[in-house]
Amino acid sequence: MRLLGLMSGTSLDGLDIAYCDIRDNGFEILAAETYPYPAQWMERLSTLEKASAYQYCLANVELGHYIGQQVNRFREAHPGPVDAIASHGHTIFHQPVNRVATAGNNPVYGLTTQIGDGDAIAAETGLPVVYNFRTLDVALGGQGAPLVPIGDELLFGQYDACLNLGGIANISFRTAVDGSTVRQAFDICPCNMALNYLARLDGKEFDQNGLMARSGNPDAALLARMDSLDYYRQPLPKTLGKEWFTGNLLPLLQCSSKRLPDMMRTAVEHIANQIAWAIRGRGLESMLVTGGGAKNKFLIARLQAQIPGCLIHVPAEEIIDYKEALIFALLGYLRIKGRNNCLASVTGASRDNCGGNIAGI
Repeated sequence: MRLLGLMSGTSLDGLDIAYCDIRDNGFEILAAETYPYPAQWMERLSTLEKASAYQYCLANVELGHYIGQQVNRFREAHPGPVDAIASHGHTIFHQPVNRVATAGNNPVYGLTTQIGDGDAIAAETGLPVVYNFRTLDVALGGQGAPLVPIGDELLFGQYDACLNLGGIANISFRTAVDGSTVRQAFDICPCNMALNYLARLDGKEFDQNGLMARSGNPDAALLARMDSLDYYRQPLPKTLGKEWFTGNLLPLLQCSSKRLPDMMRTAVEHIANQIAWAIRGRGLESMLVTGGGAKNKFLIARLQAQIPGCLIHVPAEEIIDYKEALIFALLGYLRIKGRNNCLASVTGASRDNCGGNIAGI
């Protein structure tokens, strides 16, 4: 089956589109491109959590039409048969149930929202669209994230672990639980959300190869405050959203009076610390690293220095850039086939499930 996998990440790098041939025994990325968001969409998406309900609903529909138009643009450049689109959408709110804070008899329900209306995409493209992948899992008491681990299991199972360095750093790995081997995963810490925030203070979209961080010195006091945030001591399963970043980590960066290179270096050390602490003691010997942060050579070097027993593998650029879009194409494939595409061992839901709405059929 040939699908277009669409991914819009929290770091606002743009809309990733991957034209994929998905089969039960493998995959091929036939073409892929990233369409950067225009300035008005970057501003709108970065502040939408503070908007009115009407503005939120309007943005959901208008982003769906915008995404559909970008799909049409992509198909003009890369013609070929397409069976369906699988769209992640753009996350605005992600507040799943926190089991630590909600112990007791009163039910507490979580929520997660990814805008980019699937019906609008279908209307623009004339293709079936699978979207809204996370909400069923949250309704089943899960975190609704990470969703990528089932793709790690089915497509990249030759590695002990798969680490994604996107807006948020997350990891998946095989581990023994109650006598059986299952895949687990969780969000580790903010990554490019923090690094790109600091880079933009210097008028750049990102820190090319980590050069700014390399030129700075870590601030021990700031690093200690970052590393001591409560989330890092919470048990699995757990996930992060933009709200956590803006409410917990961002204020620490905004209150610092250190030079920008020193703040960037401190952020890199924080990310490397948290990833290293997350994987130590798990017996991992090989790890695939993808996402925009995989191109940050200084971050990769600092991470490898902290985990010398685990070989970091940075793949070809196509996989670095489009692994998530590829896996959402896989999730769409599984949804259309009626197969589970979300693992309870990862999210903490009451059962494995097959999430995603289908529009345009």
